[in-house]
Amino acid sequence: MKLRIRGNSVRLRLSRSELETLAETGAAEDRARFGAGGELVYRIAVAPGGEVRAAFSGQAVAVTVPRPLLERWLDPAEVSIRAEQPVGDGESLRILVEKDFACLAPRPDEDDADLFPNPAASDR
Repeated sequence: MKLRIRGNSVRLRLSRSELETLAETGAAEDRARFGAGGELVYRIAVAPGGEVRAAFSGQAVAVTVPRPLLERWLDPAEVSIRAEQPVGDGESLRILVEKDFACLAPRPDEDDADLFPNPAASDR
């Protein structure tokens, strides 16, 4: 899973196996370790209903997706889940959860074997 935070936006990109784990167990997570006990955990979980939500607590970023949206996202034609969450003072947090597609140009340091086939690859 990849995490990107930029301003008031959070984006998670899931590989095929991470999406399968999420669908089967209701959660998937990863972490970045910084040494000396410091780590950042980022996870996605399924809720029976409600709305897409994001939370930060301690050393964890957690995104929750309602089961009906997850079921729709499992369709191969569906690429992402988008939401906005009010955070106060007239601001909102943009939340984007995407399928992680293989890069069009090979990157020597990355293994794309578990990523989704890039739809743009057929245009080449």
